[in-house]
Amino acid sequence: MTVTATESGTPENGTPGIGAPAPQEPRDAAAPFAPARLAERARALADHPEEWVHRVRLDPQGRWYERVHQDADHEIWLISWLPGQSTGFHDHGGSAGAFAVALGTLEEHRVRTHREVGAGQVRSFGPDYVHDVRNTSDAPAVSVHVYSPPLSTMRRYDLDAGGELVRLAAESADDW
Repeated sequence: MTVTATESGTPENGTPGIGAPAPQEPRDAAAPFAPARLAERARALADHPEEWVHRVRLDPQGRWYERVHQDADHEIWLISWLPGQSTGFHDHGGSAGAFAVALGTLEEHRVRTHREVGAGQVRSFGPDYVHDVRNTSDAPAVSVHVYSPPLSTMRRYDLDAGGELVRLAAESADDW
């Protein structure tokens, strides 16, 4: 299916394309998108692989990722995961976020819990949320991630012997 953009930046099929701005809502111009809105954006893109599947790469050396959109309010990333690949425990600095699994299955781990996130499912979260996302399946996976405001820093963590988070390092946007 070919999708063409209208002047508003929304394709004629009604879904926002990768490079298109998110639909505008009345809001404080300085306020970032809320997690629920980020989840909607991630789901809308994940549901339309014809918009992005040609970009995806599978890399046995590590997760492949590409930023496919960024503006002052939010950014969008595509990530592919081979079996066994993971993020490690991390947060998103002061950014809220959401990710939608488009293909395959991922697991989201928190300090004391984990959940499976399959194709068509979305997770959203507020600032400073710490998790580890992993592909524990036997097949590749692809996910769409949306952050607002755009990521400026991420902190990496490990678990100590008691199962508590220990901060290891901070990365800035220049690191990725």
